[in-house]
Amino acid sequence: MWPYYPELLTGNVPRYTSYPTAVEFHDGVGGPEFLKALDDISSDDPISLYVHIPYCQQICWYCGCNTGAASKTQRLTSYLEALETEIALIASSLRGRGKVRNIAFGGGSPNAIAPVDFVRLIDRIFTTFSCDSPNISVELDPRIFTEEWAATLAHCRVSRVSLGVQSFSKDIQRAIGRIQPLGMISDCLKQLRDVGIDAVNFDLMYGLPSQSSDDLSETLVTAVELQPSRIALFGYAHMPQLFPRQKRIDDSNLPGSAERFAMADLGYRQLTAAGYMAIGFDHFALPNDSLSRAVAQGTLHRNFQGYTNDNCPTMIGLGASAISNFPDFIIQNEKHPGAYRTLALAHNFTVSRGIRRSADDKLRGALIESLLCAGTSGAIPEHILDTARSRLTAFIKRGLARIEFESIVIQPDGLPYSRAIASSLDRHRVSGGKQFSLAI
Repeated sequence: MWPYYPELLTGNVPRYTSYPTAVEFHDGVGGPEFLKALDDISSDDPISLYVHIPYCQQICWYCGCNTGAASKTQRLTSYLEALETEIALIASSLRGRGKVRNIAFGGGSPNAIAPVDFVRLIDRIFTTFSCDSPNISVELDPRIFTEEWAATLAHCRVSRVSLGVQSFSKDIQRAIGRIQPLGMISDCLKQLRDVGIDAVNFDLMYGLPSQSSDDLSETLVTAVELQPSRIALFGYAHMPQLFPRQKRIDDSNLPGSAERFAMADLGYRQLTAAGYMAIGFDHFALPNDSLSRAVAQGTLHRNFQGYTNDNCPTMIGLGASAISNFPDFIIQNEKHPGAYRTLALAHNFTVSRGIRRSADDKLRGALIESLLCAGTSGAIPEHILDTARSRLTAFIKRGLARIEFESIVIQPDGLPYSRAIASSLDRHRVSGGKQFSLAI
């Protein structure tokens, strides 16, 4: 088992899906910087698109996403109209430059909209952007999945989907406000496979209310039997001060730090024993999955969607709260769907805040990404290493990390401490803040 050092896991640390993190964003970066970033894209530059649908048919209590109830038809209709307008505005600003290689739909629940509206969005993207046979992925809510949706995804040549599963325990499902029987998940999986979509991810969670290691183990056994090509195992982040819906969760029976650590360890041991390859600290994939191949080829990356084989240097975010990642800027759209709609329907860029990435930010971001993806940072300049060395003393003494040839290396026992170790390279924080999730 992994060695447990609670004093090294006391802080809240970023997940480092970007660097600098969203906490550093400010309103001094907006429309002019966004336009400049678009202008800097050349004709053949590969780009990715992220399309955010901030609505769900049912709101889960644990959720920390920017999403609301899709209970009003007019609200959805107006949002989709704004989204199509934004797509057209950005595409016209690019004037055919950039080649779209990846399109990801997230939320919320993209299947909270009607299948015909999804087809319309795909069509709008393909007819306005320059697309280069892109890979298309979609997050799905199994509770509202239908055969029509399966046929729609196949028609649109979706290559990968992610299902929000969280837990197969009925009691835990009730405790987090997400009821979905095993039969519902297996039926969804069958429908996807029947139309040729075999690349499926399960999102699972540990640290949920009343959850025990036995509960998690049973969920993992069931998941392995269903054989998704990927499994993401996340620790539940209970932050009701940021996400009021989490106040509905009884936090008196949340697993403590030691229990969470044991669950993360259990997940790693059980999934790797079942034939899944560990991808970083919270993803697992079958050997023939593209993530596993990326690890073997040294091309694994990390972005706002977690671990990925997407190597595009530019990702353009579409929709409320979506984040665009450019070589020199990280820029986020207006978070509130109402304000977003107002901006988009007036044919204005919808960006509201962001950050210019300095040369130091780019360097540190690359070092952190390499550390989390490959387990080693690569050569670190002396002025950065000097600071990192002092912050890593406790990890090095316990054999969790080492410094070798001016590079930080995460030792096998240090895997669950990866984010804490990576934070030694973060110039923006000496210790974690309440804006971030627990280190494990």
